[in-house]
Amino acid sequence: MKNLKSLFSASALTVVLFITGCQGGYNGQLLGELDRPKWNPITPYGMVFIPSGVLHIGPSDQDVNASAQARAKQVSIVGFYMDDTEITNNEYRQFINYVRDSVAHSLLEHKLEGGEEGKDQLDWNQKIEWSGKEKNEQLEEIYLKEDERIWGKKELDLSKLKYVYEWFDYKAASLTKNRGKSRTSFIRKEVCDVYPDTLVWVRDFSYSYNEPMTRNYFHHPAFDDYPAVGVTWHQANAFCYWRTNLWADYRTPRGEPLMDIFRLPTEHEWEYAARGGKKLAPYPWGGPYVRNSKGCILANFKPGRGNYPEDGGFYTVRADAYWPNDYGLYCMAGNVAEWTSSAFYENSYSFIHDLNPDIRYDAQESEPEAMKRKVIRGGSWKDIGYYIENGTRHWEYADSAKSYVGFRCLTTFLGRDIMDN
Repeated sequence: MKNLKSLFSASALTVVLFITGCQGGYNGQLLGELDRPKWNPITPYGMVFIPSGVLHIGPSDQDVNASAQARAKQVSIVGFYMDDTEITNNEYRQFINYVRDSVAHSLLEHKLEGGEEGKDQLDWNQKIEWSGKEKNEQLEEIYLKEDERIWGKKELDLSKLKYVYEWFDYKAASLTKNRGKSRTSFIRKEVCDVYPDTLVWVRDFSYSYNEPMTRNYFHHPAFDDYPAVGVTWHQANAFCYWRTNLWADYRTPRGEPLMDIFRLPTEHEWEYAARGGKKLAPYPWGGPYVRNSKGCILANFKPGRGNYPEDGGFYTVRADAYWPNDYGLYCMAGNVAEWTSSAFYENSYSFIHDLNPDIRYDAQESEPEAMKRKVIRGGSWKDIGYYIENGTRHWEYADSAKSYVGFRCLTTFLGRDIMDN
C-alpha cells in the first residue's frame, strides 16, 4: 500500500511538472501563437473579387494622337476587390452627411471624455436638434449668413464641411536616406473640402445650357444611383480614407480583423479589371465594335458626330446601366471617366516595374501644374469611342473637378486566392 501511494505521488508530480512546462499548451512544439483571430475574408458590399493575373498593357487600337503614351508591356497584378459600379451620388452623400454631423456634434459639444488614449471623442449617440431654437443658435455657424441666402432660405455653408484625415507615407519612409528619422516625419495630415462642385455642369461647357444639372444632379433623388461627379482627386482620396475608418469602426470593437485600406486603383489595376479577363480586347465587352449584333450601343459615350441620346443616355446614366463585363463590373467604358491613384507621365510605360506597377507623386501646391496630373481611365458620356477603350490613357489635374469624372474604390485582397479560405 505504501509503495502504491508513492507511485501515485510520483505520477501526480510528473503531471504537475508536465503542465507547468507546457507554457500555454505548446507541449514543446513550434505551433505559433494560439490566440490569433480567425481570418475569413468577406466580399465588402457592392464589390466584386478580381483574381491575380497577367495584364498586357498598351494600345488597343491605332494611336490616333501618335503620342506613344501606351507602349506594349506585360505586367502582373495581385488580386483585389473593386466596386462593381462607380461611387454614386447617394453613396457619396453618406460621406457628406457624416462630415456634416461631425461638425454639428462638435458645435454642440457632444463629447465623450477620456476616450481612446485619453482624448475626448464625439458622442454620436446624442441627437442633433436641427430645428430646436436653443440648439439652432449653437448651429448657426454651419449655415450661410443671412445676406448670402436666397429668398431667406436657410442653407448649409458648404465651405464648413471639411474632412481631416492622416496617412503614413511608406514611400518616403522606405528611402535609405530617411533611415533613423522619427516616425512622425512620415505622417501626413490632410484637410479636404468634401462637397462636390456642382458648378462643373456650367463651367465645363461654354455656350451650353446645363443649369438644371447644377441645380439638381447631386440633390435630387432622380439621380441618387447616378455616378458622383464634380469630385477632385483629393476628395476621392478623402472618401476612401473615410470609408476605411467606417469599416474599422464597425469591425474593431467586435475583435474582427481588418482588410487592407480602401483606396483608388492604380491605372493598371483599373485596366486589368476593365478587360474582364479578355487580355487583348479593346473594350470591356470584347469588341471590336461599340455595338452588338443587333446594333445596340454597349456604353454611354458620344456616338457618331454627337448624337448624345443614341446610346440611351444624354448626360450620365445609372451607375449599373448596360451589361457588366465578365468580372461583374459596370460602366468600365463610358458614363464617367474614373480617377486612379497614378501620377501621369507620358513615358511611364518605359520604366514602370512589371510587378504591380504604380507611380505616385503627391505634388505640393507650389509645384508646377504638370506635376499635379493624375491618370483617368474609361472615358465618359461626352467622349468619342477612342477614349472609352481599355488601353487609352488620359489625365486631369488632381485639384480639378469635372462633370465627366468620378471614381470607384478598391482594396487589395489579403492572400493568394479567395478559394483558399
